[in-house]
Amino acid sequence: MDCWFLTGPTASGKTSVGIPLAEQLNAEIISLDSMAVYRGMDIGTAKPAESERHQIRHHLIDIVHPNEEFSVARYLERAEQARMEVRNRGHEVLFVGGTPLYLKALLRGIFEGPPADQEFREQVTEEVRRVGTAALFERLQQVDPLTASRLHPNDIKRIVRALEVHKLTGRPISHHQLQFDESRLADQCRVFVLQWPRFALHARIDARVDQFFEKGFVDEVKGLLAQYGSLSRTARQAVGYQEIVDYVEGLHDLETTIKLVKNRTHRFAKRQETWFRSLSECRSVPVPADLQPNLLAAAIVAEGKSVD
Repeated sequence: MDCWFLTGPTASGKTSVGIPLAEQLNAEIISLDSMAVYRGMDIGTAKPAESERHQIRHHLIDIVHPNEEFSVARYLERAEQARMEVRNRGHEVLFVGGTPLYLKALLRGIFEGPPADQEFREQVTEEVRRVGTAALFERLQQVDPLTASRLHPNDIKRIVRALEVHKLTGRPISHHQLQFDESRLADQCRVFVLQWPRFALHARIDARVDQFFEKGFVDEVKGLLAQYGSLSRTARQAVGYQEIVDYVEGLHDLETTIKLVKNRTHRFAKRQETWFRSLSECRSVPVPADLQPNLLAAAIVAEGKSVD
């Protein structure tokens, strides 16, 4: 895909660098954030400010309600539509965000597989009720050991889907997915990952979480619950939102809640960094302590223009 990508772990400065980068490239920004798609989930997802969205045209922000499910397949469809529209206006395309699964799907594609077999899923649900999840995981280990090695034994949803694909196609889902693991070298791509020392990133995360709560993170979640009743399964995956729901329901006090959000965000950032290291297309951009977004953007432009 002949586009530019700016990614990195949470709180790494993607938006602050992305705006001048888009200006220097004459680009429009397509969000690469699985949670920025949700309307009303503004503070905890650190969406670009309205002023930043007026400065540079953004896409795939605020496109679904937070009680709706949103999948990577839907994202790819909307992203391709936005990409074509941007190209037709004569602008470069710059993806900015930190969702590694979306990044990998854009770079390598995904295997969507056959439609769900509801009868099979009901049978499996009954089997789990009778014999437990361990037996179901053992079944997967027998028919698709590679996929089983990648999944947690209690990840029922993905275990069932892997068994379902095997039943419907006669082949393990891991075999179908091999064609989507083809990679390219970093110097053949324009995929830039902002990189901070671990201690500095954690300090930035902690400061940002404190700012979220000062800006009214709790009230934002209360408002969403009042308006929608509950958040969808995919929306609840946004870091911090489930913790605040638990706080609202009286499971934790505010001090504990803030600490839980910080700790979960640290773990999330570590998982993001692991993902980025696993993608050969990515090239690291060390961020200096005195981050100057315009200068860093200029360096990225210079490096990216060396790609044929």
